[in-house]
Amino acid sequence: MFLAMNRFTVPLENAEAFEALWLGRDSRLHELPGFVEFNMLRGPEGEDGTRLYASHTVWESEADFRNWTTSEQFRAAHARAGDTRKLHAGSPQFEAFTSIQRKTPAG
Repeated sequence: MFLAMNRFTVPLENAEAFEALWLGRDSRLHELPGFVEFNMLRGPEGEDGTRLYASHTVWESEADFRNWTTSEQFRAAHARAGDTRKLHAGSPQFEAFTSIQRKTPAG
């Protein structure tokens, strides 16, 4: 298993669209080869007019994760999420908003 973790800051005017994307209405992660689970947490609002989010994605292998992050589908999904900036510092407290998607067994 391979765990990928990211933190993002999202302008407040884009937060609703960003959350809608990852709540599953516009996401197809569960259809991808090697995908196991996705979890998105909402963090606090910043003084700069942004909201913080953290994601944790589980894949069967690092190669499966790399295939997703270099795909056209990945770029399209993130373009629809609006303006996001990765954040690589700090350890904020996250709120209850959660989006969890898991691959469902075939059959």
